[in-house]
Amino acid sequence: MRRLGLVVALLTLAGCGALRDAFSAHPAVAGTAAGQTLTVARLAELAGRAKKVPLRTEAVTGLTTVYLDYAVFAVELARGRNMDDSALVLEANWPNVAQLRWEHYHDQLVAARAKLTPAQTDSAYHAGDVRLFQHILVSVPPSAASKVEQDKKQQAEGLLRQVQAQRGANFSQLAKRYSEDPGSKSRGGYLGAVGRGRFVPAFDTVAWRLAPGAMSGLVRSPFGFHIIRRPPLEEVRDSFRTELETAMAVHFDSAYIDSLAAQRDLKVQSGAAALVRQAIQEVAPATEDRRKLATYRGGVFRVRDLARWLFALDQRDVSSIGMASDAQLTEFVRRLAQRELLLREVDSAGVRLTPEDWRGLQTEHDSVLTILRTLLALSPRVLKDSAATEPARIELATRHVNEYLDRVFEQGAAQFFPVPPFLAMALRPGQGWSVNEAGLAQALERAQAIRAQRDSASRGSGTGLKPAPGPPPAPPADSAKQRAPR
Repeated sequence: MRRLGLVVALLTLAGCGALRDAFSAHPAVAGTAAGQTLTVARLAELAGRAKKVPLRTEAVTGLTTVYLDYAVFAVELARGRNMDDSALVLEANWPNVAQLRWEHYHDQLVAARAKLTPAQTDSAYHAGDVRLFQHILVSVPPSAASKVEQDKKQQAEGLLRQVQAQRGANFSQLAKRYSEDPGSKSRGGYLGAVGRGRFVPAFDTVAWRLAPGAMSGLVRSPFGFHIIRRPPLEEVRDSFRTELETAMAVHFDSAYIDSLAAQRDLKVQSGAAALVRQAIQEVAPATEDRRKLATYRGGVFRVRDLARWLFALDQRDVSSIGMASDAQLTEFVRRLAQRELLLREVDSAGVRLTPEDWRGLQTEHDSVLTILRTLLALSPRVLKDSAATEPARIELATRHVNEYLDRVFEQGAAQFFPVPPFLAMALRPGQGWSVNEAGLAQALERAQAIRAQRDSASRGSGTGLKPAPGPPPAPPADSAKQRAPR
């Protein structure tokens, strides 16, 4: 469990943690942000002309999110905001920052544990509860004809005679040259140190009868013909110790997390599964939802905390979560709450990022900024040379946003790349970011009419043109659907 397992999907979850229906008295408005207004007419035109955007509520809401996030980003560029500010870099890269800090803390925990001594290693080997094996595999396809199997068997028998002739001294050499197991071939046929029952029965039964230094005859398994060897201690002492320490580290991680949850009296609330399903369907309001999913001594894990983790997960994983059982979702909440506890421990320990960490984060952050500026054609020089005042620069930046989105959705002439979710959320405070449900409903209705009219005109033209193949560069399926500790 060394890694938090956080990976940001830039083109998946589009955040929408803002007020809803904040101005329902103005149904001509679909959303506002950074002093800019997305009208119902503009949203309807954008969605209606975007053939590859499905005209559903969640898609139109997602398109609104994309528009408003770009409006905020462009306006902040026009205002001259320092996008390289360290606080912004940390917020915009939260999953990676959390991952790196956890890794450093984990390294401290592991370093504090004593390594196995030679005597402990020898004792573990002789106890035999965990064993290390080598093998050479001559694979046989499941549907192989009898002639093929016979040829493979003869090949394996030839290899067996060679290793027997030298009493296994050449086993590694022959495994590297002839074994057909891609996972162990390059390592001389060595398999990881394991307990009984980890291999298929035909292999496992024979392997666990071998004394140190002994070899098997041919062993037929569903994979083919094996020659198995149990290396003597003097040959594998160092690698065996390393394997044991790795296994101990995995066990230590699991035990550490469980003990931390027990110490903090972590409890998942009844009804948590239903709240998770609701949040997955509408991550937008979930970012402001303070309802409890779990409690622990000194804190609470709320729906809004879940929403942040959902932004950090791959959308494919998020989609599958919604199909899980209540028991599985309860365990999911428990695991995420445990990760929150781990990050609190990291904070308490004062773990800092290294200079190398900062360089990596800054490089990734700069790369995203470069992509966004390039797509909008809004370099600092363009802003400076094309407009003398801040209002003029904001007007220019907003025009570039509209032109870019037209190229993406109507013309299909530009790459679709939304503002990454954590950067978008970091830029939203103080920007009056809000969507209007009534306005979205009107925009969807108008977009459907526009789409129908265009489709009718296209059919009537008789041009015979067909839509281009491939998936749509559409906005996320939900306004808040755009990589714990593992």
